[in-house]
Amino acid sequence: AGMAVQVTVLPSPRCLFDDPVQIRVAGLLPRQAVTLRASLVDESAELFQSHALYRAGSSGELDLSRSPALGGSYSGVEPMGLLWSLKSKSRYKRLAKRNVLTPFCVELEVYEGHGDMSRLLGKCTNERWFLGEGVKRISVREGRLKATLFLPPGPGPFPGLIDLYGSGGGLVEYRASLLASRGFVTLALAYMAFEDLPAMPEILELGYFEEAVNFLRKQQQVKDTGIGVLGLSKGADLALSMATFLPGIKAAVSISGSGFNSFIPLQGDGFTVPPHPYDLRRMKTNEETGLVDFSDVLDDYRDPATWDCRIPMERSLAKFLFLSGLDDTNWESALYCQDAVQRLQQHGREVEFCSYSGAGHLLEPPYLPLCQASIHKVLGVYVHWGGQWKEHARAQEDAWHRIQAFFRQHL
Repeated sequence: AGMAVQVTVLPSPRCLFDDPVQIRVAGLLPRQAVTLRASLVDESAELFQSHALYRAGSSGELDLSRSPALGGSYSGVEPMGLLWSLKSKSRYKRLAKRNVLTPFCVELEVYEGHGDMSRLLGKCTNERWFLGEGVKRISVREGRLKATLFLPPGPGPFPGLIDLYGSGGGLVEYRASLLASRGFVTLALAYMAFEDLPAMPEILELGYFEEAVNFLRKQQQVKDTGIGVLGLSKGADLALSMATFLPGIKAAVSISGSGFNSFIPLQGDGFTVPPHPYDLRRMKTNEETGLVDFSDVLDDYRDPATWDCRIPMERSLAKFLFLSGLDDTNWESALYCQDAVQRLQQHGREVEFCSYSGAGHLLEPPYLPLCQASIHKVLGVYVHWGGQWKEHARAQEDAWHRIQAFFRQHL
């Protein structure tokens, strides 16, 4: 009795955001009922919280990698459940890191009982960083390029990656900074809705992406064996186009993408790939939630009239990895993935793919909580992205390992 309750995060209270940790509580009474709560305040002062009910073991200890949650934001043995189930009070908020030079601080608290959470027993803070020790962040404004370069510590040479986000635009750095922390030289590249880049460009020029490839290839720390590209959503079809039309790209990862050029014409040297035909009048708005469903806006990809929008990936010498969620409610990414994989296989190409049941559109680095719906920065409407909490969390962990293994193997 009287022994203070300690909450510890192992192996260290400071870690990278994609590091799994072990959360332990000591000094409880045998079989004591407690509630654990995690809190995180993002950069726009939005509070994200989760909680779970636990019962201590016979020695008054609790280890989240072994003890099952009995209810709350999740149930069962979920070592990282407090992180992936974080949710904001305001609806439709997406947890994303804007400034990768600062960590997200997750406050972990233990309260007595399974009820009112009025008696705090112990707490600690888990500092979760997006930039590993010694990783350099360099802002790039060279020629037309608007990008950020992340260099792992040491002379290398390291495999080089170009990282593209979706049609929400902006310069998104947190996935690139985590990949650099894992030993890749990574260039996060903006291509719309950033500084003087238009929110909805009339056309995207392949030459812009070629400048990015050339910039990355001439970095001293980059292996000269070819580079990789990865993209999410609109960024995914751009990654496939780069691997198809530009030299020097050895490996491409499509996350929730398609083998068609989407929404914006892509202009190459003497050719233009038109966008997949779509009709925004087919978007449906849910009366109750106000959420927009885009899944029907695209014409049927099996209709030959859409085929000149296909990216002729079979011409590429690159290796491909396709990742999609079967609960993607933004568009039918699993069907598009299947179509792309079939086309490549028909041409005798090796291709890896993984479709995750219960995963939504926004497959992010692990432990970022599921965002089922949020505002689309360019379209200005609330979009339904889909996903089930536990399944989506599993998918993000698996996809993250696959992406890194894929690039290590082929670069």
